[in-house]
Amino acid sequence: MAETKNSTYESIMRDLRARKFAPVYYLMGEESYYIDKITEYIAGNVLKPEERDFNQTVMFGSDVSAAQIVDAARRYPMMAERQVVIVKEAQNLRNTDAIDSYLKNPSETTVLVMCHKNGSIDRRKKLASAVDKVGVLFESKKLRERELPGFIETYLRQNGASIDPKSQQIIADSVGADLNRLVGELDKLMIALPENDRRVTPKVVEEQIGVSKDFNSFELRDAIVNRNVFKANQIVKYFDENPKSGSLYSFLPMLFNYFQNLMIAFYCPQKGNQDALVKWLELSSSWAAKDYITGMRNYSGMKVMQIISKIREIDAKSKGLDNPNTPVGELMKELIFFIFH
Repeated sequence: MAETKNSTYESIMRDLRARKFAPVYYLMGEESYYIDKITEYIAGNVLKPEERDFNQTVMFGSDVSAAQIVDAARRYPMMAERQVVIVKEAQNLRNTDAIDSYLKNPSETTVLVMCHKNGSIDRRKKLASAVDKVGVLFESKKLRERELPGFIETYLRQNGASIDPKSQQIIADSVGADLNRLVGELDKLMIALPENDRRVTPKVVEEQIGVSKDFNSFELRDAIVNRNVFKANQIVKYFDENPKSGSLYSFLPMLFNYFQNLMIAFYCPQKGNQDALVKWLELSSSWAAKDYITGMRNYSGMKVMQIISKIREIDAKSKGLDNPNTPVGELMKELIFFIFH
């Protein structure tokens, strides 16, 4: 999942639940979900409700200086064991020298949380080194596409629900890697599940998220993998007529990822072995390896290279490069025709 040099989201949360608090947490990265979850837990659990009025401070990096943050961190808690100081938008701080100095001898009664979204500090800088010595330096990275089904399965399992691999992939392809949005959709699914049947199926996904169980990116990829020309063209026609259900922009990254992995699969020493392919491609399950074994049977290595090149060409055309007026629907058809011929 989201990792740093020394810490993972899971290890940080494990320590927080055990009430092992660090004097400083510097939470940074492109994925805001993990930053928000850690911050919310600290804000809601370090102090008792009656202690928060006087001992919990929220500041914004664009409104305060590093010196003001240090002044707040140096204060003593009032009628409590410790205080919490949360700095949101820490990426907007202009100068952190005062914080660097504070971290040489941080207050033992303060939990200082710095939230730095949409980027990270250079680990070679003094601030990163100082945080790393006395506290938690955490980088929240975007999940890769192949990690999304595993995240979906784990999140639902932890909340008492199950999901089949096909439904995992349909949700991953349709919602994408924005974890806040993804979790929102998963929560919506769980609310809709009856108490006596906590399984998420393609039918449930269609009803609650609005993704057709028959016409979606997952089914398109499956048709291409198995060289089902009729079904692939059916789905592309459906996408062209129902752009909200799917489009070139939603399935191009998915197809590129598949054929890129398929190219790598050809170099696997045991390319006919599912378990070997899982390790070689770093897949989440042996179920996912079946598509690559089928793909190697249906497409030559040379054809896969040509398809990858064509996907890049279509992607450029969809953005207007060397393409003044070809509609997106025609580009979809052009790509599918090329893949099968």
